[in-house]
Amino acid sequence: MPKKYSLEVTNQRGRLDKFISEQLSDLSRTRVKELIQDQNILVNEKVEKVSYKIQDGDKIEITVPAVKPLDIVAENIPLDIVYEDDDVIVVNKPQGMVVHPAPGHPDHTLVNALLYHTQDLAQSPEGFRPGIVHRIDKDTSGLLMIAKNATARESLEQQLANKTNKRIYWAIVHGNFSEEQGSIDAPIGRNPYDRKKMAVVENGKKAITHFKVLKQFKGYSLIECQLETGRTHQIRVHLDYIGHAVAGDPLYGPRKTLKGNGQFLHAKILGFKHPKTGKWLEFSVEPPKIFQNMLIQLEKSK
Repeated sequence: MPKKYSLEVTNQRGRLDKFISEQLSDLSRTRVKELIQDQNILVNEKVEKVSYKIQDGDKIEITVPAVKPLDIVAENIPLDIVYEDDDVIVVNKPQGMVVHPAPGHPDHTLVNALLYHTQDLAQSPEGFRPGIVHRIDKDTSGLLMIAKNATARESLEQQLANKTNKRIYWAIVHGNFSEEQGSIDAPIGRNPYDRKKMAVVENGKKAITHFKVLKQFKGYSLIECQLETGRTHQIRVHLDYIGHAVAGDPLYGPRKTLKGNGQFLHAKILGFKHPKTGKWLEFSVEPPKIFQNMLIQLEKSK
């Protein structure tokens, strides 16, 4: 059954989405925006924009459709948990694991493993990615933050939106650099010629990646990338755009590349403010063995 809420504005000012999320603690601001866009929130019996400025006397009716039951099987898959408390989990995702169920990948995902580990995961509007607030690609390894309740989800999503968290990746890329560091500011959207790929396109969403060269080898480099935004395939697209595709990348890289299990890309450092205490948490994990062994091989071939 759908849930229904009624609110009346009294001595309040501000945006519609902010007001509702503050009044109803079980609805994150992201979820409120989705409900407004789906016309499940009416103000004085009318559909308004997310940015509508509330006024005294406004009557707000909210309908929250019933979440479809999770058809996700909890699976006893080992997890590399770096940190966990009552609000968040930080997990080191292995290369080759899909983050959440999707067409073609109904099981053996990180979500299947998380559901076996705990029932305390923040609900997602779609129902198929409980706890997930951001993701990394199947063949990218490294750190992910998981929300265990609605308050944590709201906080972590807001930090992502406000760009106040820290996400640093290591990548082995094609070619060498003349500069020690740089920034790529290029909008990303769906590739108009190949719907499976993203690309730098004029009408895409703003995307910024900062990079620093850590070490150079014969024909390859090890670089550190820091995300300012989080678009789909952002690092892979941006590095290909500047002529330094991630080694091993089957989608954006050249055919002649380093042999591995997909792209040599690793989410190494993750930092964020704890949703409840406000304390800054920061974690770092080493790349998987295949990544480390490739660095050893490249060093020997210099």
